[in-house]
Amino acid sequence: MSAPAIRRLPTRRLVLATAAALAAGAALPALAQPIGNAATPVRILVGFPPGGGTDAIARALADKLKDQLGQPVVVENRAGAGGQIAAQALKAAPADGHTLFLSHDHTISILPQVTKAPGFEPAKDFVPVAGFATFVNALAVSGGTPARSLPEYVTWVKSQGGKGNVGVPAPASVPEFAVKVIGQKWGLDLAAAPYRGSAPMMADMLGNQIGAGVGSIPDFIENHKAGKIRVVAVMGNARQAALPEVPTFAELGLAGFEDVPYYGLFAPAGTPQPVLDRLGDAVAKVIAQPDVRERLTAMGLAVGYMPQQQLAQRERAYTATWARIIKASGFQPQ
Repeated sequence: MSAPAIRRLPTRRLVLATAAALAAGAALPALAQPIGNAATPVRILVGFPPGGGTDAIARALADKLKDQLGQPVVVENRAGAGGQIAAQALKAAPADGHTLFLSHDHTISILPQVTKAPGFEPAKDFVPVAGFATFVNALAVSGGTPARSLPEYVTWVKSQGGKGNVGVPAPASVPEFAVKVIGQKWGLDLAAAPYRGSAPMMADMLGNQIGAGVGSIPDFIENHKAGKIRVVAVMGNARQAALPEVPTFAELGLAGFEDVPYYGLFAPAGTPQPVLDRLGDAVAKVIAQPDVRERLTAMGLAVGYMPQQQLAQRERAYTATWARIIKASGFQPQ
């Protein structure tokens, strides 16, 4: 009878290699759960030019979403008309989860109220995917003005005959209506100068072509911290963590700007619920990552996950708040 075969015990190297392979295999389903065909990119439409706050936020998310979904995620700028062009592109896209729209309040909540024929109806044509942050708008003054605060800006405008131009990133936007309210409060004849996004507005502010601008904190914060412009007042009901030295409008005597806008992702209506759930889960995991939260917070955002229904409720509430302000201003849809 032949001797029994000797059973060789696995070496330490083999055990470790096997364990690593098993761990990697177990991790794959959690990381690589693509939307449809893994080779087909997920597009994130942005309604403003490259270089602005919304574009930077979209790219920060896209960079991490590709890892969660296991497929390419690309940012596609469809700039123009305050996000209207991008929104129309979303409406026309297949409802398969491969096309998303990253938007703040303007295109979703404000534009349909101030435009006679925007070419889309958010409640009918879109479905929320997930929200991931809120933010505040602010008044900033250019480096060419002597003002270091809102009272100093008011004094400076009065010394210029009481008239001034204030840049806004889009016509008929919250910043434009804010310019009118600010002027009324302090007896100034302020005219809103609309731009095609925050990037060209910022270029003119940095070039001292315009004395002030109203836009979002993400639009202003980098140049404020560099001393090139000065944020002198913020909306919202509290000072911002990224700019603790800047007072709120309410502190300075102007109430009514407490409700804060939001950032969220939207998909075409009819997108299957399992796809929306997968995308929402991916967003939640991305913004939970410390480096992402740190990056978005540094841009002036208050980071916080809003599931689909919560984003829908936030959208409706913000729309109602500004509907009252727009009506009181006498603005007629154009």
